[in-house]
Amino acid sequence: MSLLIERSGALANLQDSGRVGVRHLGVTQGGGADWIAQNWANWLLGNPLNAAVIEITLGNLELLAEADTCLALCGADLGAQLDGQPLAPWCSFTVRRGQRLRFQTPVDGVRAYIAAPGGFVAPQVLGSCSSVKRDQLGGLHGDGQSLQANDRLQWHNPKAIPTPRQLSTQQTPQRPASIILPVVLGAQIADFSGQSLFDAFNSNWKVDQRADRMGIRLLGPALRCERQQMVSEGVPLGAIQVPSDGQPIVLLNDRQTIGGYPRIGALTPSAVAQLAQCLPGTELQLKPIALETAQRLHKQLLTQWV
Repeated sequence: MSLLIERSGALANLQDSGRVGVRHLGVTQGGGADWIAQNWANWLLGNPLNAAVIEITLGNLELLAEADTCLALCGADLGAQLDGQPLAPWCSFTVRRGQRLRFQTPVDGVRAYIAAPGGFVAPQVLGSCSSVKRDQLGGLHGDGQSLQANDRLQWHNPKAIPTPRQLSTQQTPQRPASIILPVVLGAQIADFSGQSLFDAFNSNWKVDQRADRMGIRLLGPALRCERQQMVSEGVPLGAIQVPSDGQPIVLLNDRQTIGGYPRIGALTPSAVAQLAQCLPGTELQLKPIALETAQRLHKQLLTQWV
């Protein structure tokens, strides 16, 4: 009862909800970059939301079903095909033994997620199987490596073929025409010049080619901080660091646990998921949001899967 990987690039790996409570040990969290799409993939199969899924970045993956089962696909449209027939995201579907599931190149978005009944089987390292290549933790073999050709993926409920669920139009996440990412202001916000603060929240930013699971650099007006030195401190998911060149870096799931660059703030969790689906060259804007408002909206979002 498995999926055989027949072809894989370097950017397909196993992810779950990530490692919680270990950053004081210098271990980053990992987990699905677009956690919202990951949650929906698991929800479609009735899985626990922290069940392990395949995160596919930019396509280039081919899988052979070695058993009949039901899978779910959410997130980016990476040109998926099941035995040559187009397969749209945000759905669960039945696969038969011998069928091939192929992902080609991005049509819309960056990362897609495949869920299987009960979640994929992988060793737990510090409470998670999430792959973090830099730390050599997690993944199918526990070493943080990406999925490779000839790897076999099994799932926890091999005999179960769940009744496929469907997302309603209201539940299906929509990509807006204009991307505006909410930002909770950070501890060093007062150290930036007034012009920099104006530019930060009134300019169009472009996603740079330098983007991975550690962080995404944004290109735009140079932001200037008057603070010359600062002690390294813990950095949360979505932290927006500003190095000396003034071009912000948004830190993602595989970020370092501490950082010494000043921060203008941090993206909300839903904004992180949205940014994780932005291809290089995508234009976006940053918008300040009150902490209390961000918390309320996040709690409302979580109720979708209760």
